[in-house]
Amino acid sequence: MTEGRVLISAHDLARARTLRTSFKELGYRTELVTADERLSPAARPELLVLTANAGETAHLRDQARELGLPLFVISEGRGENGSGTPSSAARSDAGDVFPASASDRDIASVGVRRIKARRLQTETGIIGETEVMREALDRVVRFGPVDATVLVTGESGTGKELFARGLHRLSHRRAKPFIPVNVAALSESLLESELFGHEKGAFTGAVDSRKGLFELAHAGTIFLDEIGEMPMSAQTNLLRVLEQREFHRVGGERMVHVDVRIVAATNQDLSKLVTDGDFRRDLYYRLNVLSIRLPPLRERRADVPALVARFMADSGERHGLAPPELTRETMHALMAHSWPGNVRELRNLVESMVILAPRAPKRALVPEDLPYDVQKGGSLGGGLALVPAARGSDGDPVPDWEVVLRTLVELRTELDDLRREFEQHRADGAGWTDGKPVIGCVPADPAAMEGELVEAFDVDEPSLSETPPGISLAGMTMEAIEREAIRTTLAATEGNRREAAKVLGIGERTLYRKITKYGLS
Repeated sequence: MTEGRVLISAHDLARARTLRTSFKELGYRTELVTADERLSPAARPELLVLTANAGETAHLRDQARELGLPLFVISEGRGENGSGTPSSAARSDAGDVFPASASDRDIASVGVRRIKARRLQTETGIIGETEVMREALDRVVRFGPVDATVLVTGESGTGKELFARGLHRLSHRRAKPFIPVNVAALSESLLESELFGHEKGAFTGAVDSRKGLFELAHAGTIFLDEIGEMPMSAQTNLLRVLEQREFHRVGGERMVHVDVRIVAATNQDLSKLVTDGDFRRDLYYRLNVLSIRLPPLRERRADVPALVARFMADSGERHGLAPPELTRETMHALMAHSWPGNVRELRNLVESMVILAPRAPKRALVPEDLPYDVQKGGSLGGGLALVPAARGSDGDPVPDWEVVLRTLVELRTELDDLRREFEQHRADGAGWTDGKPVIGCVPADPAAMEGELVEAFDVDEPSLSETPPGISLAGMTMEAIEREAIRTTLAATEGNRREAAKVLGIGERTLYRKITKYGLS
Protein backbone atom coordinates (compact mmCIF):
# COMPACT_ATOMS: atom_id res chain seq x y z
CA MET A 1 0.00 0.00 0.00
CA THR A 2 1.33 3.47 -0.89
CA GLU A 3 2.35 5.42 2.18
CA GLY A 4 0.01 8.26 3.06
CA ARG A 5 1.06 11.60 4.43
CA VAL A 6 1.71 12.71 7.98
CA LEU A 7 0.80 16.37 8.44
CA ILE A 8 2.70 18.43 11.01
CA SER A 9 1.65 21.94 11.96
CA ALA A 10 4.31 24.64 11.59
CA HIS A 11 3.41 26.55 14.77
CA ASP A 12 6.61 25.39 16.49
CA LEU A 13 8.84 25.26 13.43
CA ALA A 14 11.90 23.82 15.18
CA ARG A 15 9.87 20.97 16.72
CA ALA A 16 8.07 20.36 13.43
CA ARG A 17 11.38 19.87 11.61
CA THR A 18 12.71 17.31 14.11
CA LEU A 19 9.40 15.43 14.05
CA ARG A 20 9.52 15.42 10.27
CA THR A 21 12.94 13.80 10.37
CA SER A 22 11.74 11.08 12.81
CA PHE A 23 8.75 10.14 10.63
CA LYS A 24 10.92 10.08 7.49
CA GLU A 25 13.34 7.68 9.20
CA LEU A 26 10.40 5.29 9.73
CA GLY A 27 9.50 5.48 6.03
CA TYR A 28 6.62 7.98 6.12
CA ARG A 29 6.16 11.07 4.01
CA THR A 30 5.51 14.30 5.89
CA GLU A 31 4.30 17.77 5.08
CA LEU A 32 4.15 20.96 7.13
CA VAL A 33 0.81 22.79 7.30
CA THR A 34 -0.03 26.31 8.47
CA ALA A 35 -2.74 27.32 10.92
CA ASP A 36 -5.20 28.51 8.23
CA GLU A 37 -4.45 25.86 5.61
CA ARG A 38 -7.27 23.79 4.08
CA LEU A 39 -6.65 20.04 4.32
CA SER A 40 -7.45 18.05 1.17
CA PRO A 41 -8.95 14.57 1.66
CA ALA A 42 -7.75 13.70 -1.86
CA ALA A 43 -4.17 13.78 -0.57
CA ARG A 44 -5.09 10.96 1.85
CA PRO A 45 -3.57 12.33 5.05
CA GLU A 46 -3.35 9.66 7.77
CA LEU A 47 -2.24 11.63 10.83
CA LEU A 48 -2.13 15.27 11.97
CA VAL A 49 0.42 16.35 14.57
CA LEU A 50 -0.13 19.73 16.20
CA THR A 51 2.83 21.51 17.76
CA ALA A 52 0.81 24.24 19.47
CA ASN A 53 -1.95 24.54 22.07
CA ALA A 54 -5.70 24.55 21.43
CA GLY A 55 -6.26 28.26 20.88
CA GLU A 56 -3.93 28.39 17.90
CA THR A 57 -5.08 25.20 16.19
CA ALA A 58 -8.89 25.28 16.28
CA HIS A 59 -9.18 25.46 12.49
CA LEU A 60 -6.98 22.39 11.97
CA ARG A 61 -8.73 20.47 14.78
CA ASP A 62 -12.14 21.01 13.20
CA GLN A 63 -10.90 19.73 9.85
CA ALA A 64 -9.31 16.68 11.43
CA ARG A 65 -12.63 15.88 13.09
CA GLU A 66 -14.49 16.25 9.77
CA LEU A 67 -12.03 13.95 7.98
CA GLY A 68 -11.91 11.39 10.80
CA LEU A 69 -8.18 12.02 10.98
CA PRO A 70 -6.19 10.80 14.03
CA LEU A 71 -4.84 13.78 15.95
CA PHE A 72 -1.69 14.09 18.07
CA VAL A 73 -1.17 17.20 20.17
CA ILE A 74 2.14 18.18 21.78
CA SER A 75 1.38 20.27 24.86
CA GLU A 76 3.67 22.79 26.51
CA GLY A 77 3.42 21.09 29.92
CA ARG A 78 4.61 17.72 31.15
CA GLY A 79 2.45 14.67 31.85
CA GLU A 80 0.68 14.18 35.16
CA ASN A 81 3.66 12.21 36.47
CA GLY A 82 6.22 14.33 34.69
CA SER A 83 6.99 11.55 32.27
CA GLY A 84 7.86 12.19 28.69
CA THR A 85 7.00 8.73 27.42
CA PRO A 86 4.16 8.10 24.96
CA SER A 87 2.43 5.88 27.52
CA SER A 88 1.76 8.99 29.57
CA ALA A 89 -0.07 10.69 26.70
CA ALA A 90 -3.56 11.78 27.71
CA ARG A 91 -6.29 10.61 25.34
CA SER A 92 -9.41 12.69 24.88
CA ASP A 93 -11.93 13.75 22.25
CA ALA A 94 -9.37 16.34 21.18
CA GLY A 95 -6.83 13.62 20.34
CA ASP A 96 -3.73 12.10 21.93
CA VAL A 97 -1.91 14.70 23.99
CA PHE A 98 1.84 14.24 24.52
CA PRO A 99 3.95 16.24 26.97
CA ALA A 100 6.52 18.53 25.42
CA SER A 101 9.27 16.37 26.93
CA ALA A 102 8.25 13.32 24.83
CA SER A 103 10.94 12.43 22.31
CA ASP A 104 10.26 12.90 18.61
CA ARG A 105 11.23 9.28 17.93
CA ASP A 106 8.69 7.97 20.46
CA ILE A 107 5.92 10.18 19.10
CA ALA A 108 6.70 9.01 15.57
CA SER A 109 6.67 5.35 16.65
CA VAL A 110 3.28 5.69 18.31
CA GLY A 111 2.00 7.59 15.27
CA VAL A 112 3.10 4.83 12.88
CA ARG A 113 1.37 2.17 15.00
CA ARG A 114 -1.79 4.28 15.01
CA ILE A 115 -1.70 4.62 11.23
CA LYS A 116 -1.22 0.87 10.78
CA ALA A 117 -4.11 0.17 13.16
CA ARG A 118 -6.41 2.45 11.15
CA ARG A 119 -5.41 0.75 7.91
CA LEU A 120 -6.05 -2.62 9.50
CA GLN A 121 -9.54 -1.56 10.54
CA THR A 122 -10.29 -0.52 6.98
CA GLU A 123 -9.03 -3.82 5.55
CA THR A 124 -10.64 -6.17 8.07
CA GLY A 125 -13.81 -4.33 9.04
CA ILE A 126 -12.84 -4.05 12.72
CA ILE A 127 -14.77 -1.14 14.24
CA GLY A 128 -13.90 0.62 17.48
CA GLU A 129 -12.26 3.76 18.82
CA THR A 130 -12.61 3.14 22.56
CA GLU A 131 -9.50 2.77 24.68
CA VAL A 132 -9.84 -1.00 25.11
CA MET A 133 -10.18 -1.51 21.36
CA ARG A 134 -7.24 0.73 20.59
CA GLU A 135 -5.13 -1.31 23.01
CA ALA A 136 -6.17 -4.55 21.31
CA LEU A 137 -5.43 -3.11 17.85
CA ASP A 138 -2.08 -1.80 19.03
CA ARG A 139 -1.17 -5.35 20.10
CA VAL A 140 -2.12 -6.68 16.66
CA VAL A 141 0.13 -4.09 15.04
CA ARG A 142 3.05 -5.01 17.30
CA PHE A 143 2.53 -8.80 17.12
CA GLY A 144 1.74 -9.02 13.40
CA PRO A 145 5.28 -8.78 11.97
CA VAL A 146 6.77 -11.43 14.30
CA ASP A 147 6.35 -15.20 13.96
CA ALA A 148 5.48 -15.99 17.58
CA THR A 149 2.29 -17.91 18.44
CA VAL A 150 -0.61 -15.70 19.56
CA LEU A 151 -3.55 -16.63 21.81
CA VAL A 152 -6.67 -14.51 21.27
CA THR A 153 -9.21 -14.65 24.10
CA GLY A 154 -12.68 -13.20 24.34
CA GLU A 155 -16.34 -14.08 24.57
CA SER A 156 -18.22 -15.52 21.60
CA GLY A 157 -19.08 -12.86 19.04
CA THR A 158 -16.24 -10.44 19.87
CA GLY A 159 -14.51 -10.87 16.49
CA LYS A 160 -11.57 -13.15 17.26
CA GLU A 161 -11.23 -14.33 13.65
CA LEU A 162 -11.09 -10.74 12.37
CA PHE A 163 -8.15 -10.06 14.67
CA ALA A 164 -6.47 -13.31 13.60
CA ARG A 165 -6.81 -12.21 9.97
CA GLY A 166 -5.35 -8.86 10.98
CA LEU A 167 -2.28 -10.59 12.43
CA HIS A 168 -1.87 -12.48 9.14
CA ARG A 169 -2.23 -9.34 7.03
CA LEU A 170 0.53 -7.59 8.97
CA SER A 171 2.94 -10.53 8.79
CA HIS A 172 5.47 -11.44 6.11
CA ARG A 173 3.15 -14.40 5.36
CA ARG A 174 0.35 -12.16 4.05
CA ALA A 175 0.65 -13.52 0.49
CA LYS A 176 0.37 -17.12 1.72
CA PRO A 177 -2.74 -19.04 2.89
CA PHE A 178 -4.77 -18.14 5.97
CA ILE A 179 -6.56 -21.33 7.07
CA PRO A 180 -9.30 -20.98 9.74
CA VAL A 181 -10.29 -24.13 11.65
CA ASN A 182 -13.21 -24.39 14.08
CA VAL A 183 -11.97 -27.12 16.41
CA ALA A 184 -15.36 -27.45 18.12
CA ALA A 185 -17.07 -28.24 14.79
CA LEU A 186 -14.94 -31.35 14.17
CA SER A 187 -15.57 -34.65 15.90
CA GLU A 188 -12.74 -36.22 17.89
CA SER A 189 -12.40 -39.05 15.36
CA LEU A 190 -11.98 -36.66 12.42
CA LEU A 191 -10.00 -33.83 14.02
CA GLU A 192 -6.52 -35.33 13.71
CA SER A 193 -7.17 -36.41 10.12
CA GLU A 194 -8.37 -32.89 9.23
CA LEU A 195 -5.44 -31.16 10.92
CA PHE A 196 -2.58 -33.51 10.05
CA GLY A 197 -3.91 -35.46 7.04
CA HIS A 198 -3.94 -39.24 6.55
CA GLU A 199 -2.41 -41.95 4.40
CA LYS A 200 -4.30 -44.30 2.14
CA GLY A 201 -5.87 -47.13 4.14
CA ALA A 202 -5.26 -45.45 7.52
CA PHE A 203 -8.90 -46.10 8.44
CA THR A 204 -12.13 -47.24 6.84
CA GLY A 205 -13.00 -44.86 4.04
CA ALA A 206 -9.43 -43.55 3.57
CA VAL A 207 -9.29 -44.51 -0.12
CA ASP A 208 -6.45 -42.12 -0.85
CA SER A 209 -3.80 -40.03 0.91
CA ARG A 210 -4.83 -36.55 1.89
CA LYS A 211 -3.02 -33.44 3.10
CA GLY A 212 -4.14 -31.94 6.38
CA LEU A 213 -4.86 -28.29 7.09
CA PHE A 214 -1.40 -27.75 8.56
CA GLU A 215 0.17 -28.77 5.26
CA LEU A 216 -2.26 -26.60 3.31
CA ALA A 217 -1.27 -23.65 5.53
CA HIS A 218 2.45 -24.15 4.82
CA ALA A 219 4.30 -20.80 4.78
CA GLY A 220 1.08 -19.11 5.94
CA THR A 221 -1.07 -18.91 9.08
CA ILE A 222 -3.44 -21.45 10.62
CA PHE A 223 -6.15 -20.14 12.95
CA LEU A 224 -7.37 -22.67 15.53
CA ASP A 225 -10.67 -21.35 16.90
CA GLU A 226 -12.22 -22.80 20.08
CA ILE A 227 -8.89 -24.42 21.00
CA GLY A 228 -10.28 -25.30 24.44
CA GLU A 229 -12.46 -27.98 22.81
CA MET A 230 -9.48 -29.91 21.42
CA PRO A 231 -9.27 -33.51 22.75
CA MET A 232 -6.16 -34.63 24.60
CA SER A 233 -4.92 -36.89 21.78
CA ALA A 234 -4.85 -34.00 19.30
CA GLN A 235 -3.29 -31.72 21.91
CA THR A 236 -0.25 -34.00 22.07
CA ASN A 237 0.30 -33.79 18.31
CA LEU A 238 -0.28 -30.04 18.30
CA LEU A 239 2.38 -29.61 20.97
CA ARG A 240 4.90 -31.39 18.72
CA VAL A 241 3.98 -29.10 15.81
CA LEU A 242 4.54 -26.05 18.01
CA GLU A 243 7.89 -27.28 19.26
CA GLN A 244 9.34 -29.07 16.22
CA ARG A 245 7.17 -27.91 13.31
CA GLU A 246 6.72 -31.55 12.29
CA PHE A 247 4.15 -34.34 12.59
CA HIS A 248 3.03 -37.69 11.17
CA ARG A 249 -0.07 -38.05 9.06
CA VAL A 250 -2.64 -40.45 10.49
CA GLY A 251 -1.44 -43.93 9.54
CA GLY A 252 1.81 -42.56 8.12
CA GLU A 253 5.46 -43.19 8.96
CA ARG A 254 7.11 -40.29 7.15
CA MET A 255 7.69 -37.12 9.16
CA VAL A 256 6.06 -34.05 7.58
CA HIS A 257 7.75 -30.68 8.17
CA VAL A 258 5.80 -27.42 7.92
CA ASP A 259 6.55 -23.73 8.27
CA VAL A 260 3.36 -22.26 9.68
CA ARG A 261 2.36 -19.62 12.19
CA ILE A 262 -0.30 -20.64 14.72
CA VAL A 263 -2.93 -18.25 16.04
CA ALA A 264 -5.30 -19.84 18.55
CA ALA A 265 -8.51 -18.48 20.05
CA THR A 266 -10.88 -19.46 22.83
CA ASN A 267 -13.87 -18.15 24.74
CA GLN A 268 -12.96 -20.34 27.72
CA ASP A 269 -10.59 -19.88 30.63
CA LEU A 270 -7.73 -22.15 29.55
CA SER A 271 -5.98 -21.85 32.91
CA LYS A 272 -9.09 -23.31 34.57
CA LEU A 273 -9.20 -26.13 32.01
CA VAL A 274 -5.57 -26.87 32.88
CA THR A 275 -6.48 -27.03 36.57
CA ASP A 276 -9.41 -29.35 35.80
CA GLY A 277 -7.14 -31.65 33.80
CA ASP A 278 -8.94 -30.94 30.52
CA PHE A 279 -6.06 -29.09 28.80
CA ARG A 280 -2.33 -29.81 28.73
CA ARG A 281 -0.32 -27.40 30.85
CA ASP A 282 2.71 -27.49 28.51
CA LEU A 283 0.50 -26.78 25.50
CA TYR A 284 -1.13 -23.84 27.29
CA TYR A 285 2.25 -22.21 27.87
CA ARG A 286 3.31 -22.85 24.28
CA LEU A 287 0.14 -21.21 22.95
CA ASN A 288 0.15 -18.27 25.36
CA VAL A 289 3.40 -16.72 24.12
CA LEU A 290 1.68 -13.50 23.06
CA SER A 291 -1.91 -12.78 24.03
CA ILE A 292 -4.66 -10.44 22.93
CA ARG A 293 -7.84 -10.03 24.98
CA LEU A 294 -10.87 -8.80 23.06
CA PRO A 295 -13.33 -6.84 25.22
CA PRO A 296 -17.03 -7.74 25.22
CA LEU A 297 -19.34 -5.13 23.74
CA ARG A 298 -20.62 -4.11 27.20
CA GLU A 299 -17.09 -2.86 27.98
CA ARG A 300 -17.03 -0.58 24.92
CA ARG A 301 -20.54 0.80 24.67
CA ALA A 302 -19.27 4.01 23.06
CA ASP A 303 -18.51 1.96 19.91
CA VAL A 304 -22.18 0.91 19.51
CA PRO A 305 -23.27 3.91 17.34
CA ALA A 306 -20.42 3.32 14.86
CA LEU A 307 -21.18 -0.41 14.73
CA VAL A 308 -24.88 0.25 14.17
CA ALA A 309 -24.12 2.70 11.35
CA ARG A 310 -21.82 0.21 9.60
CA PHE A 311 -24.19 -2.74 9.99
CA MET A 312 -27.15 -0.67 8.77
CA ALA A 313 -25.25 0.39 5.67
CA ASP A 314 -24.10 -3.17 4.96
CA SER A 315 -27.57 -4.69 5.53
CA GLY A 316 -29.28 -2.00 3.47
CA GLU A 317 -26.93 -2.60 0.55
CA ARG A 318 -27.27 -6.38 0.83
CA HIS A 319 -31.08 -6.33 0.87
CA GLY A 320 -31.60 -3.31 -1.36
CA LEU A 321 -33.33 -1.35 1.41
CA ALA A 322 -32.83 2.14 2.78
CA PRO A 323 -31.49 2.00 6.36
CA PRO A 324 -34.02 3.37 8.89
CA GLU A 325 -33.34 6.30 11.18
CA LEU A 326 -33.13 5.85 14.96
CA THR A 327 -34.33 8.23 17.65
CA ARG A 328 -31.88 9.33 20.33
CA GLU A 329 -33.76 7.20 22.87
CA THR A 330 -33.44 4.13 20.63
CA MET A 331 -29.67 4.54 20.37
CA HIS A 332 -29.46 5.00 24.15
CA ALA A 333 -31.35 1.72 24.62
CA LEU A 334 -28.94 -0.05 22.26
CA MET A 335 -25.96 1.34 24.16
CA ALA A 336 -27.42 0.36 27.53
CA HIS A 337 -28.05 -3.28 26.57
CA SER A 338 -25.52 -5.81 27.93
CA TRP A 339 -25.21 -7.70 24.58
CA PRO A 340 -24.41 -11.22 25.82
CA GLY A 341 -23.91 -12.23 22.16
CA ASN A 342 -21.60 -9.23 21.62
CA VAL A 343 -21.00 -7.81 18.12
CA ARG A 344 -22.59 -10.82 16.42
CA GLU A 345 -25.83 -10.29 18.34
CA LEU A 346 -25.84 -6.56 17.51
CA ARG A 347 -25.24 -7.24 13.81
CA ASN A 348 -28.13 -9.70 13.63
CA LEU A 349 -30.47 -7.29 15.43
CA VAL A 350 -29.54 -4.43 13.12
CA GLU A 351 -30.21 -6.60 10.08
CA SER A 352 -33.69 -7.40 11.38
CA MET A 353 -34.28 -3.69 12.07
CA VAL A 354 -33.38 -2.84 8.46
CA ILE A 355 -35.68 -5.54 7.07
CA LEU A 356 -38.66 -4.93 9.39
CA ALA A 357 -38.52 -1.13 9.58
CA PRO A 358 -41.85 0.52 8.62
CA ARG A 359 -41.81 1.83 5.04
CA ALA A 360 -45.22 3.42 4.73
CA PRO A 361 -45.43 5.73 6.45
CA LYS A 362 -41.70 5.90 6.99
CA ARG A 363 -40.69 6.85 10.53
CA ALA A 364 -37.71 6.67 12.85
CA LEU A 365 -37.45 3.58 15.01
CA VAL A 366 -38.37 4.12 18.66
CA PRO A 367 -37.36 1.97 21.67
CA GLU A 368 -40.71 0.15 21.49
CA ASP A 369 -39.60 -1.26 18.12
CA LEU A 370 -36.73 -3.10 19.81
CA PRO A 371 -36.95 -6.54 21.46
CA TYR A 372 -38.22 -6.41 25.03
CA ASP A 373 -34.89 -7.19 26.73
CA VAL A 374 -33.12 -4.47 24.70
CA GLN A 375 -35.82 -1.93 25.58
CA LYS A 376 -35.09 -2.50 29.27
CA GLY A 377 -31.42 -1.73 28.89
CA GLY A 378 -30.03 -5.14 29.75
CA SER A 379 -30.34 -8.83 29.10
CA LEU A 380 -33.18 -10.82 30.60
CA GLY A 381 -32.46 -11.96 34.11
CA GLY A 382 -29.96 -9.20 34.74
CA GLY A 383 -27.36 -10.79 32.51
CA LEU A 384 -27.84 -14.34 33.76
CA ALA A 385 -28.17 -17.07 31.16
CA LEU A 386 -31.61 -18.60 31.61
CA VAL A 387 -31.72 -22.34 30.93
CA PRO A 388 -35.18 -23.74 30.17
CA ALA A 389 -36.36 -26.48 32.47
CA ALA A 390 -35.50 -29.88 31.05
CA ARG A 391 -38.45 -32.22 30.44
CA GLY A 392 -38.70 -35.96 30.07
CA SER A 393 -40.42 -37.92 27.33
CA ASP A 394 -43.72 -37.71 29.25
CA GLY A 395 -43.53 -33.92 29.36
CA ASP A 396 -43.01 -33.76 33.12
CA PRO A 397 -40.16 -31.60 34.45
CA VAL A 398 -36.94 -33.47 35.12
CA PRO A 399 -35.41 -32.44 38.47
CA ASP A 400 -32.05 -30.71 38.27
CA TRP A 401 -30.33 -32.51 41.13
CA GLU A 402 -27.33 -30.24 41.36
CA VAL A 403 -29.45 -27.07 41.57
CA VAL A 404 -31.77 -28.64 44.15
CA LEU A 405 -28.88 -29.72 46.36
CA ARG A 406 -27.06 -26.41 46.10
CA THR A 407 -30.20 -24.46 46.96
CA LEU A 408 -31.04 -26.63 49.97
CA VAL A 409 -27.53 -26.52 51.36
CA GLU A 410 -27.18 -22.74 50.90
CA LEU A 411 -30.52 -22.02 52.59
CA ARG A 412 -29.74 -24.37 55.45
CA THR A 413 -26.30 -22.79 55.91
CA GLU A 414 -27.75 -19.27 56.00
CA LEU A 415 -30.26 -20.20 58.70
CA ASP A 416 -27.61 -22.04 60.71
CA ASP A 417 -25.39 -18.95 60.57
CA LEU A 418 -28.32 -16.84 61.76
CA ARG A 419 -28.90 -19.18 64.69
CA ARG A 420 -25.24 -19.01 65.69
CA GLU A 421 -25.30 -15.22 65.65
CA PHE A 422 -28.32 -15.16 67.95
CA GLU A 423 -26.69 -17.67 70.29
CA GLN A 424 -23.54 -15.59 70.39
CA HIS A 425 -25.54 -12.50 71.33
CA ARG A 426 -27.29 -14.50 74.05
CA ALA A 427 -23.94 -15.77 75.43
CA ASP A 428 -22.41 -12.29 75.40
CA GLY A 429 -25.41 -10.88 77.26
CA ALA A 430 -25.10 -7.64 75.32
CA GLY A 431 -27.82 -5.85 73.45
CA TRP A 432 -30.68 -7.63 75.24
CA THR A 433 -33.90 -6.26 76.68
CA ASP A 434 -36.14 -8.41 78.86
CA GLY A 435 -34.17 -11.48 77.90
CA LYS A 436 -34.47 -10.88 74.15
CA PRO A 437 -31.85 -9.57 71.69
CA VAL A 438 -32.26 -6.07 70.30
CA ILE A 439 -31.69 -5.65 66.57
CA GLY A 440 -31.61 -1.97 65.73
CA CYS A 441 -34.18 -0.57 68.14
CA VAL A 442 -36.64 -3.49 68.01
CA PRO A 443 -36.44 -6.42 70.49
CA ALA A 444 -36.40 -9.68 68.55
CA ASP A 445 -37.02 -13.27 69.45
CA PRO A 446 -34.72 -15.70 67.60
CA ALA A 447 -37.36 -18.35 66.95
CA ALA A 448 -39.96 -15.80 65.89
CA MET A 449 -37.50 -13.95 63.68
CA GLU A 450 -36.39 -17.17 62.00
CA GLY A 451 -40.03 -17.98 61.31
CA GLU A 452 -40.54 -14.52 59.79
CA LEU A 453 -37.54 -15.01 57.50
CA VAL A 454 -38.81 -18.37 56.33
CA GLU A 455 -42.31 -16.98 55.84
CA ALA A 456 -40.94 -14.00 53.91
CA PHE A 457 -39.31 -16.37 51.41
CA ASP A 458 -42.50 -18.49 51.40
CA VAL A 459 -40.57 -21.71 52.02
CA ASP A 460 -40.43 -24.17 54.87
CA GLU A 461 -37.17 -24.58 56.74
CA PRO A 462 -34.95 -26.50 54.32
CA SER A 463 -33.64 -29.86 55.28
CA LEU A 464 -31.60 -32.35 53.30
CA SER A 465 -34.12 -34.96 54.34
CA GLU A 466 -37.01 -32.87 53.04
CA THR A 467 -36.68 -32.76 49.26
CA PRO A 468 -39.21 -31.85 46.59
CA PRO A 469 -41.72 -34.53 45.55
CA GLY A 470 -40.14 -37.30 43.49
CA ILE A 471 -36.61 -36.66 44.83
CA SER A 472 -35.12 -38.93 47.49
CA LEU A 473 -31.57 -38.25 48.63
CA ALA A 474 -31.61 -40.14 51.94
CA GLY A 475 -28.79 -42.65 52.17
CA MET A 476 -27.23 -41.63 48.86
CA THR A 477 -23.48 -40.95 48.68
CA MET A 478 -22.21 -37.79 47.01
CA GLU A 479 -20.89 -39.89 44.10
CA ALA A 480 -24.32 -41.47 43.69
CA ILE A 481 -25.95 -38.02 43.72
CA GLU A 482 -23.44 -36.74 41.14
CA ARG A 483 -24.01 -39.79 38.96
CA GLU A 484 -27.77 -39.29 39.13
CA ALA A 485 -27.43 -35.59 38.32
CA ILE A 486 -25.37 -36.41 35.21
CA ARG A 487 -27.66 -39.26 34.17
CA THR A 488 -30.87 -37.22 34.43
CA THR A 489 -29.33 -34.21 32.69
CA LEU A 490 -28.09 -36.36 29.80
CA ALA A 491 -31.57 -37.87 29.49
CA ALA A 492 -33.17 -34.41 29.54
CA THR A 493 -30.82 -33.15 26.80
CA GLU A 494 -31.32 -36.33 24.74
CA GLY A 495 -27.65 -37.26 25.10
CA ASN A 496 -26.31 -33.88 23.96
CA ARG A 497 -23.12 -33.77 26.00
CA ARG A 498 -22.26 -30.17 25.22
CA GLU A 499 -25.69 -28.97 26.33
CA ALA A 500 -25.57 -31.22 29.40
CA ALA A 501 -22.19 -29.76 30.39
CA LYS A 502 -23.63 -26.24 30.15
CA VAL A 503 -26.63 -27.16 32.32
CA LEU A 504 -24.40 -28.84 34.92
CA GLY A 505 -21.93 -25.95 34.90
CA ILE A 506 -18.85 -28.08 34.16
CA GLY A 507 -16.43 -28.40 31.23
CA GLU A 508 -17.32 -30.75 28.39
CA ARG A 509 -14.12 -32.75 28.85
CA THR A 510 -14.83 -33.03 32.59
CA LEU A 511 -18.27 -34.40 31.73
CA TYR A 512 -16.75 -36.99 29.37
CA ARG A 513 -14.41 -38.14 32.13
CA LYS A 514 -17.25 -38.49 34.65
CA ILE A 515 -19.42 -40.37 32.11
CA THR A 516 -16.62 -42.91 31.76
CA LYS A 517 -16.10 -43.04 35.52
CA TYR A 518 -19.76 -43.79 36.25
CA GLY A 519 -20.28 -46.09 33.26
CA LEU A 520 -22.95 -43.88 31.64
CA SER A 521 -23.61 -44.14 27.91
